[in-house]
Order: sequence, then C-alpha cells, then structure tokens
Amino acid sequence: MKIRFFLLLSLLISLVPTAPSLAAGDRFALVIGNAKYPDADAPLKEPINDARDVADELKRDGFSVEIGENLTGDGMRRAFDKLYSKIKPGSVALVFFSGFGIQSARQSYMLPVDAQIWTESDVRRDGFSLETVLGELHTRGAGVKIALIDASRRNPFERRFRSFSAGLTPVIAPNGTLVMYSAALASVVSDAGGDHSLFVQELLKEIRVPDLMAEETLNRTKMGVTRASRGEQVPWISSSLAEDFSFTPGAGGSRPATPPPAPPAAPAVVANNPPPVPPAPPTPAPAPKPADAAAAPAPAAPPAPAPAPAPPPKPQIEAGLPPPPPPVKPIDPAPAPSTDSGPSAAVLADDPTIKSLTAKIAANPDDVNALYRRGQVYASKGAYTLAIKDFDDTLRINPKDVEALNNRCWTRTVVGDLQGALKDCNEALRLRPNFVDALDSRGLVNLKSGAVKNAIADFDAALKINPRLTSSLYGRGLAKQRNGSAQEGALDIANAKAMDPNIVQEFASYGVR
Repeated sequence: MKIRFFLLLSLLISLVPTAPSLAAGDRFALVIGNAKYPDADAPLKEPINDARDVADELKRDGFSVEIGENLTGDGMRRAFDKLYSKIKPGSVALVFFSGFGIQSARQSYMLPVDAQIWTESDVRRDGFSLETVLGELHTRGAGVKIALIDASRRNPFERRFRSFSAGLTPVIAPNGTLVMYSAALASVVSDAGGDHSLFVQELLKEIRVPDLMAEETLNRTKMGVTRASRGEQVPWISSSLAEDFSFTPGAGGSRPATPPPAPPAAPAVVANNPPPVPPAPPTPAPAPKPADAAAAPAPAAPPAPAPAPAPPPKPQIEAGLPPPPPPVKPIDPAPAPSTDSGPSAAVLADDPTIKSLTAKIAANPDDVNALYRRGQVYASKGAYTLAIKDFDDTLRINPKDVEALNNRCWTRTVVGDLQGALKDCNEALRLRPNFVDALDSRGLVNLKSGAVKNAIADFDAALKINPRLTSSLYGRGLAKQRNGSAQEGALDIANAKAMDPNIVQEFASYGVR
C-alpha cells in the first residue's frame, strides 16, 4: 500500500580454513557512520557516536582503523578502495556500517548520504552492495572477513516506490566470512532516540570480554540485544569461519582484563567533513535488564534470551506466479473522500526535493517522471490531494503507467475514495496481472470497504509472490479476524509485527485499526 522500499545478510557458504593466528598489523577495519541524510526529517542520533566508539574499541584490539562520517557516494567509494588496497593474503578485514540500508534484487545495499533513490536502478547506482564488498575483500586475499551492519532502520525513501521489502536480505558471501545484522532479516527497528544503539552497546560490551572467539562474541551480543528488547529486536548472524578468530589479540587470555589506554592518535578520517574531535574512551554499556518472565516469549531458563517471534509461514509457491486473483465483487458505496488535503503546496514549496521537481515541471509541464516523483513525495508528506493531482497528470500523459495507477489507488484509499481506488487497482492488475504492489493495495481497498474475503484473496496472492511483504501479512491478519478466523488472523498479525514493529501505526494512518 504505501510506497515502500527497503534495508542482513545470509551467507550460503562452504567452510575453508583461515589463518589461525594473525598479527595486529594484519587487521584492517573501515568504520562508517552516516547520519545526515538530506531526505530524512532529521539526522540520525546514533550512527556517529556508535561509529566513533566502535573505531576506538577496534584500535584497542589491534586493528588499523579508518573512520568515515556522513560519507557521500564518492567518499564511500574512496574509503572502500583504500581498505581494499591494504589487504594482504591472510589479513583480517572488518567493515562496520551504521546508517540507512536497503534491499533490492536479493542484495543488501549500504547507502551514502547523498543517495538519490527513486527506482531499483537508483539503488544499484548509488548504493554499495555488501555482497560485492565482501567478494572484493576475498579476491584481495583477506582470510577473515567480518561485516557488522546496523542499517535495519525505517528509511526516508520507503514511500517513493513499492518494489522493495523492509530491512535487509541474505546474500551469498565468500568463505571465511562472519556477518551480523542488528535485526532479523527483512525486519526494521526504530532508533531508540538515544545517543547509542542497543546493538552497539551490547556489541562493545561483549568485545571487551577476554578469551572469547568472534562467533561467541556475536552470539552473546545477539542474546543481550534480544533480552534487552524483550524479543522485539533479534540480531541475525551468519558464519563460514573454519578456524577460531578472536577480536582480542592473541586469544586465550593474552589480553588484560582492563583495556590499555587508547593511543593518542585518532583514527584516520575519510569523511567529507572536517575531522571529528577524538572521543573519550567509551564507557561500558550498562547490562540489560533481564526479560520479565511473564512478558518474554517463554524462555527456557532465566539466562536464556527471549526467542524470536515465529517466522511468517512459508508460502507453498516460492518463485512461481500466483493464480489470477478471484473477481472482486462490488463493494458498498464508499464514504465521501476526506476533505483534509494535508499540507498545502505553499507550505511544502521550500522542501528541496519538491522545489527541484517543481522547477522541472515548470520548464516542461509534460515531464512525466518529475510529475510522478513529486506525487510520491507529496504522498509521503501526507499531502494526498496534491499527490493525486500529480498522479492524474502522470496518467493523462501515459494512461498505462501501472506504477502511477497503483500509487493513485493507494492514495485514494487513504483519503477514502474507495470506488476510485478500486478502479485504479483493477486497471493496474489488468495491465500487469501479477503486480504484487497492486494486489497489496487492492487488498487494502477491500479491507477498508468491508469486503474481507476479497481482501484475503488479494493478500494471499501478494504473499505467494513476496512472502515477506509485511503490509499484506498484517492486512491478511486483520481480514481473517474480521472474517471469523481469530486465531489465524492473530498469527499473521504477530508475525507482521515481529517483522515491522511500526506496522500497526502504519495501518492506523490509513484509517485501518
């Protein structure tokens, strides 16, 4: 329904030996914290502090560290190239990224602060594929490759198009790789609003424990995050390490329990901004509160983490297209469309993206791409009347634009023009019979109109194409409950909320509770 896209890595790999012992000089790390994305309403609070603390700790652990803050695409490219140039056979290479991520075409991408994301090709153009980065490190001879990715955030591009699922996705990584995401595959978590993320707090606490192998360090981090979040955030780990590796130089207790003082020199900065003031050594994060036995999902014993919510049921058809959806019966007369048009054009005129697109439209009133994109931005800001007008103009120029039809369907649904919305979705599906986003949008139309059986059929068809489409899973759960299948509906709703904690609020914004 809403124009969404999205930022986990699953490694489908075989095991090969890696160097069992690596000197401190063979450890190289690139740490990136991206917080100031112009398309976001406000800078992220966590990435810069998290990056500085991680860089500081890695230096204590014998890594040669480069740190980048608020990197553009060119800045990230230079930073990765610099890391690649240092790799020697048998080296350890570590990448930490905190910022916005997105999944597309079964790959996870780290986004620079100047990314301009409107279509899937834009993701490939502006983003940095984690799979590609790990592959290049392997080609250069790195024996151990570690990626720590804190990018499973709701991002500012989600309403622009509907081709992407939330969170990050599994990728094929080379042998000798250890990867950790801050949240489960295809799920997102909201920033806590503090100065540090829960993920990094737990990670740093476990890295500082002596005598731990890297896999144990990350598993303990996962347990800590799961406990502290009461099962709402469950990090994801994948490993193909065949030999032991420890963050602590010289595993087996060679590192003192109390870290030595930080070196006087700050990590080298590859950011576009002036070098940051070197931070003071981070204070250990407070231990998480134990999960309440009554609130946690049935832990086996007090020390054990709360288990992750059950994954969504696997579809019977993974890759094939679903059968054509059943005919949609006429819905009850729709309520009058909302007269609340949201922010006015004058209020939004100074928005940089809208201003740029408006200038293009003024120069060429038939610039269909600019009209469509401005409609998406208007919709993302709640200016639904303005969005519908731009989609109207887009379809005047190209009546067969299925993306514009789908987005106008969704926008009309939000404002209550259900008959107009149904007409748009039906036309989009006539032009592209298995268009998953239009199936999802039409499911919302039917849900709002009370045609719950038709809604279930549409959401079923969408989930056969994309089993992790959270909006369809949640919408189907509501429709099943309204159709009398309370237990089945509750399961869908619980699974959807586990994948996207904000899904309830999202549907409420559509007028569906």
